[in-house]
Amino acid sequence: METDYYAALEINRNATDADIKKAYRRLALKYHPSAASRLEDAEKFSQLAEAYDVLSDPRKKATYDKFGEEGLKNGIPLQFDRNGAWSSGYIYHGNPDQTFRQFFGGDNPFADFYSKDGAEVPVGVGGLQDREVKTQDSPIERDLHLSLDDLYHGCAKKMKISRRVMNEDGLTSSIKDKILSIIVKPGWNEGTRIVFHKEGDQGPNSIPADIVFVVRQKSHPCFVRQGNDLIYKVQISLEMALTGFSVEVETLDGRLLNIPINDIVHPTYSKVVTGEGMPLSKDPSHRGNLIIIFDIQFPQKLSAEQKRLIKQVLA
Repeated sequence: METDYYAALEINRNATDADIKKAYRRLALKYHPSAASRLEDAEKFSQLAEAYDVLSDPRKKATYDKFGEEGLKNGIPLQFDRNGAWSSGYIYHGNPDQTFRQFFGGDNPFADFYSKDGAEVPVGVGGLQDREVKTQDSPIERDLHLSLDDLYHGCAKKMKISRRVMNEDGLTSSIKDKILSIIVKPGWNEGTRIVFHKEGDQGPNSIPADIVFVVRQKSHPCFVRQGNDLIYKVQISLEMALTGFSVEVETLDGRLLNIPINDIVHPTYSKVVTGEGMPLSKDPSHRGNLIIIFDIQFPQKLSAEQKRLIKQVLA
């Protein structure tokens, strides 16, 4: 009786290469001698290996589809050959474990189904239970560059990633793009980490890595951030430092602050404006401080009369 390789793998003749691999994977695990106990199961395991050996090879499969098992194993006449030559017949190597190893990889391909102490993992309905310990890849970190305005007001960012995704056959994979949405909260700090769990590359024997975006703050033309405080630097003359003046500061939310400076401004002096800094990430209704520091511009030279007058005033 002629062997039906398609029936052995429980697939039809329109099956794709992925279908053939998926069927062999499922049935080989089910009927492997380490999982099965009956003699007929071992015979089935051998039949599966031969069927896969034939149908996974495009040339053997084409011969089998057209000429059947007899043509495959006895050989067929070579077309356009004037000497009447025949193709060599197919002979299965007879080692189903070899086919199994080539498919799953490794010298001991069934080791994944044993515990570390050598005890056999229980067999479930329909074959071995999937008890292999999968490890997760290390997190993949990417910088998320945000302006000070983004971190002051909060915003939404969309980040496109490309990752490897397993196809429906469970064996092959492809590269696909995905958009990840990030809601930036007011007051986030440099170094804040946003974690998207298991959004990395997929693989048959691993847990996808986490994708981690790390906040990197861009420089601002007017403000320097220190924690929740904002530093604003103003250049003033020595005259202004000694006699007083007002500073106008446009805040990140567009308000114009007019801040009088009535103190004498010395080199270490700073003016603190309470509640005009960055919002606190845990409570955006509260803010840090605005700290104004001063760069005093001294005159490069003084005339004799100017020096006399300054001495007179300061005496």
